[in-house]
Amino acid sequence: MLTYPDLDPVVVAVGPLKVHWYGLMYLFGFSVAWMLARWRGTRVGWSSEHVDDLIFYGVIGTIIGGRLGYMLFYGFDQILDNPLNLFKVWEGGMSFHGGLIGVLLAIWFFARRQRLHFFQVADFVAPLVPPGLFAGRLGNFINGELWGQRTDLPWGMRLPCAQFPLQCADQPATAFWSPPVHPSQLYEAALEGIALLLILWLFSNKPRPMMAVSGVFLIGYGFFRCVVEFVRLPDAHIGYLAFDWLTMGQLLTLPMILSGALLLMLAYRRRVIS
Repeated sequence: MLTYPDLDPVVVAVGPLKVHWYGLMYLFGFSVAWMLARWRGTRVGWSSEHVDDLIFYGVIGTIIGGRLGYMLFYGFDQILDNPLNLFKVWEGGMSFHGGLIGVLLAIWFFARRQRLHFFQVADFVAPLVPPGLFAGRLGNFINGELWGQRTDLPWGMRLPCAQFPLQCADQPATAFWSPPVHPSQLYEAALEGIALLLILWLFSNKPRPMMAVSGVFLIGYGFFRCVVEFVRLPDAHIGYLAFDWLTMGQLLTLPMILSGALLLMLAYRRRVIS
């Protein structure tokens, strides 16, 4: 079994100013997306200024959409308790589905300004997203959030009870370590980040019908997220929605899979190369 390392979510603190690993992970994800976008932009004839504008809009959409989505889907009670909780991004709490909505709005705005088809931009952006997902899940791991269910697998991770009392709720008061749990954040980092990046990069390296790359992204992310949700514990204040296994993440992800399948079907019927 593995043991959770002693990780401090704060990188450096100077007086009241604190730099968190969670924020740095997002900065890393955006930086990698920007570099990949610059490289991809040269292949499709986009200027560096156009790429920079697109990344800027995407960053704004991700942060605002991700935070609003999390607070509305998972933490609405926190807003009611204290509206200022909405702005405490450094404490974690970003929803992929909310961020996706924010990015789609950013793509729409950019496409309209540049007189491009929406899916020309969406297909360009899709392979840029997985590095951010990878970095965000590493941020979840460092923050010690989104743990999975208990497991006997050799890579199950024991957690210190003083730091994670929820995982030790049924253990003796003298217990120091929790029973091993799935490191579900690392599963998602590997699948949504690395595996999805490889799939999208290889798929988009050849000319594809417009909407096809976007369709593969929606199906790939949706499938990987649904699989991990079976071993990831739901948010404690929400729990399972039905059948003792259906989670909010699966409920929000199912439309993505269906939409991706529809986009692929339409793409290969029309066969308009983006």
